[in-house]
Amino acid sequence: MNTETVSIVLVGAGKMGFAMLQGWAGLGLAGANVAVLEPIPSPELTALCAQKDIRLNPAESSLEAPEILVVAIKPQTLDAAAPRLAALAGPGTLIVSILAGKSIADLSARAPRAGAIVRAMPNTPAAIGRGVTGAAASAGVSEAQRALAHKLLSAVGSVEWVADESLIDAVTAVSGSGPAYVFLLAECLAQAGAAAGLPADLAGRLARATVEGAGELMHRSPETPPAQLRINVTSPGGTTEAALGVLMAEDGLKPLMEKAVAAADARARALSG
Repeated sequence: MNTETVSIVLVGAGKMGFAMLQGWAGLGLAGANVAVLEPIPSPELTALCAQKDIRLNPAESSLEAPEILVVAIKPQTLDAAAPRLAALAGPGTLIVSILAGKSIADLSARAPRAGAIVRAMPNTPAAIGRGVTGAAASAGVSEAQRALAHKLLSAVGSVEWVADESLIDAVTAVSGSGPAYVFLLAECLAQAGAAAGLPADLAGRLARATVEGAGELMHRSPETPPAQLRINVTSPGGTTEAALGVLMAEDGLKPLMEKAVAAADARARALSG
């Protein structure tokens, strides 16, 4: 199978589903091989489908079991969507699910004919093609199917595979929820700048640009560990060292982040049942 000829049905085309669809279009996937099922299509989705000759909401009776069934609906709607998924997934179908908190067993129970399932957890920067997705494969996923899933998921950013599905909860805690941690950092940095006397709007701009720039510097330095990037901007006896003395104290950022990730991990496990 290859991405130019593979048949795909995308169930759910909200923000994440639409981002993936845009990425697939960039891979050269033939629109005629793609069908999208979305009850409330956005104007952007409608325009993209028209431009790329993607079938939008065709009669489901006209659809044959696809090679790839991508499930991008809201997790709480899985029960309602189960009959549709069961009808669409055939014995040769690979299900790729991006439903938070829904395990491979959940999907298998609702689409029992499908013997191959990939559970994936992208994060919100996927909307701009800069996401990272953690993925786990069921035992029935072949090497060819895994490679194809990797290529489809990488259309919105990098992909990291875990050997044990249970680690997806930790992936969720680190990268799935992680953008919110970074946004909070920018928020707190701006508030600290205002507390130090800067006008609030200026502090906000400085904090935002600093987080953006630091992230881009790390992106452009893939071989340099974050710790080394930190050392590179820390002059002995300087202002950065003074601040890091607070952030790197025993009760500083590291234990706080560990507690935050542990809390998110525990919640993800609870949601997964």
